[in-house]
Amino acid sequence: MSSEDDNKTRGAAGGAAGSAATERAEGTTTAVIIGGTGALGYGLAVRWAAAGVAVVIGSREAERAVEAAERIRQTVPGAEVEGLDNETAAKRARIVFLTVPFRAQSETLNNLRYALEPGQTLVDCTVPLAAAVGGKATRSLVVWQGSAAQQAAEMVPSGVAVVAALHTVGAPKLADPSAKLDEDVLICGDRKADKAPVATLIERIEGLRAVNAGPLEIARIVEQITPLLISINVRYKAHAGLKLSGLPDGDPWG
Repeated sequence: MSSEDDNKTRGAAGGAAGSAATERAEGTTTAVIIGGTGALGYGLAVRWAAAGVAVVIGSREAERAVEAAERIRQTVPGAEVEGLDNETAAKRARIVFLTVPFRAQSETLNNLRYALEPGQTLVDCTVPLAAAVGGKATRSLVVWQGSAAQQAAEMVPSGVAVVAALHTVGAPKLADPSAKLDEDVLICGDRKADKAPVATLIERIEGLRAVNAGPLEIARIVEQITPLLISINVRYKAHAGLKLSGLPDGDPWG
């Protein structure tokens, strides 16, 4: 029995309980983005807003989040988006995306320890790039826990699931609604029931396909793809992403 299947039999805590089909449908109408004023978070907010998803932008300073929300409404007329401080934003939906730089991950999670509740899912998009300590963006840092996502899993309150995703999608293309996307997003997590609604939300963005990459420990490999893509894109002056071939049709989350 795989670790995913074994963990799946244990059930989810609090509001995360229920069948895989129910989990797939829940929590996918609102996207909370902690660090939504940064490049990745803002780009995701633009795309979700354009797809009709309600967006909540979180920032350390509520004023910055409000300003970002206004810019998105100008880019996407009719967008349902609001800006709040991180702690308030984190309480607005079941799924919370963390899009801060690695150097801010620990501090941000410490500040959210009383905001996140059992039954929520934290989607960690953090990449431990050496740029966080003044090094090159094409190099990565060694994380004691194995990956930034596993570090996040140690820091969130009990009962909060952690899923890793969105490490390979470029922020510039996300922020440009006219740019066509055709990429895969690798999703790591220990329970399919946690990954399924995250996949549904990601696939609300046209041109993104969610791929089940396995348990959370695989994030240590996935996070290393980011500096590789940065190195390639620097040389080709491009915004290349990740696209897998040969995957069969079907639902990998059931």
